[in-house]
Amino acid sequence: MSERFVLALAGGVGGGKFARGLTAVLPPDELAVVVNTADDFLHLGLHVCPDIDSVLYAIADLNDTERGWGHAGETWNFMDTLRRLGAADWFQLGDRDLATHVLRTEALAAGQSLSEVTVMLAERMGIKHTVAPMTDHAVRSIVETDEGALAFQDYFVRRQCQPAFRGVAFQNIASATASAALGEALKTATAILIAPSNPFVSIDPILSVPDVRDSIRRSHAPVVAVSPIVGGAAIKGPLAKMMRELGLEPSTLEVARHYGALANGWIIDASDRDSLPTLEAMGFRVLVTNTIMRNTEDKARLAREALDFALELPQQPLR
Repeated sequence: MSERFVLALAGGVGGGKFARGLTAVLPPDELAVVVNTADDFLHLGLHVCPDIDSVLYAIADLNDTERGWGHAGETWNFMDTLRRLGAADWFQLGDRDLATHVLRTEALAAGQSLSEVTVMLAERMGIKHTVAPMTDHAVRSIVETDEGALAFQDYFVRRQCQPAFRGVAFQNIASATASAALGEALKTATAILIAPSNPFVSIDPILSVPDVRDSIRRSHAPVVAVSPIVGGAAIKGPLAKMMRELGLEPSTLEVARHYGALANGWIIDASDRDSLPTLEAMGFRVLVTNTIMRNTEDKARLAREALDFALELPQQPLR
């Protein structure tokens, strides 16, 4: 058993890309990728896990790199037929992607936990690394908007993030417990990496699972976050819009303030080099590099840089 063990917290497209890079530079026994499940939902009777699937497809090189989500080589016969039959078609389920949801739903109905189902799907996709949900309990993101509370997928997909973002609550979070993989990783991690995922709706749900944030604070492992904001914009998704609607400047500095002392190190893009003095004055160690991941080589390079940076940081006192 290696003495090095990395826990990565991830969600969405950015999380999937970063996870793919980590699997390229770390052996399976040195990495656990724990994924947000607060955007999971039931649709057409199927249990859909968008963030888990984004991460699984990315690690297995099955993701559609042009759309940024879903399965590569997708066809849409199911959706076309559904539309002709007059059923709800606002959430796109491709034919290949549909197989994942059917298999997951069937296994959950048979009594398997989401952790067990995720392990099964990962193995069948040829993934040897640990990919796990943050919890096996049903936690759901409820987005507060200027038009009232909306279930996350209603806000994100059906409404295309058009209502103004006012915050997000995690339904049932108080009664959730960390998945076994997350609990074990928190005990053994020698480094914790936060992927360039949306902090409000991808990373905060993981940190909000009872005892997770406190376990990270008690850990001596360095925590390094990769900024999801590059040059005042999000590479993918509505983060910059959300920040503006909260009265925040879309910037690496504001994301760093959001995580606060939970992180010791930050990785920022070269285009945000001007933030370096302020971040250092806030007490962070900072690595400036190219954080845009266009291909497998970029993902592996950023992952290797993040890993080397984290392991160079000293063990941390209680945060």
